[in-house]
Amino acid sequence: MIRVLFLCASLTLSAALSFAQTPASAPPTSASAASALPAPAAGVVAVAPRAWGSLSPQQQELLQSYQGKWNSLPPERQQALTKGSQRWMSMTPQQRSGAQQRFSQWRAMPPEQRQLLRQRWQEFKSLPPERQREVRESFNRFRQMPPERRMQLRQQWRQMTPEQRHRAVQTMRAAPPPHRAPH
Repeated sequence: MIRVLFLCASLTLSAALSFAQTPASAPPTSASAASALPAPAAGVVAVAPRAWGSLSPQQQELLQSYQGKWNSLPPERQQALTKGSQRWMSMTPQQRSGAQQRFSQWRAMPPEQRQLLRQRWQEFKSLPPERQREVRESFNRFRQMPPERRMQLRQQWRQMTPEQRHRAVQTMRAAPPPHRAPH
């Protein structure tokens, strides 16, 4: 159970990457910001290049640091930036603030840790939808725990052997889901 909770925490941070391009007031200005999104998965259909002029004025303002190099970006990157800018514009100020914070945390991570999170995100995305829902619910239960309890669970997890961790995950998967109150 604890492994799944940590996986969810990792995945949540990775998910933030998919929409946390950069704040509207401070568009990305470096190559590292351009490479922060994961590369498209193998087997993804090719995307046609998009002209700068086809972007909305709001998107052009948000992505202004890419204007001079837009045509040289791979079409997949153009699509990711376009999609991210659309997501950014649909966020509330509170959501944007959270996204900025998560993106800053992402950029501060060592490359190895980013790669591990990308791998975990791909593992999560390969799960059946029902299992994804279970993982999200587990993570939400973990987040709702008091900080002291979360720390205690993290400590227990760190002290477990790989076999104990595996058994804990298997036990959690076999357990019936917690009772949910009607909405």
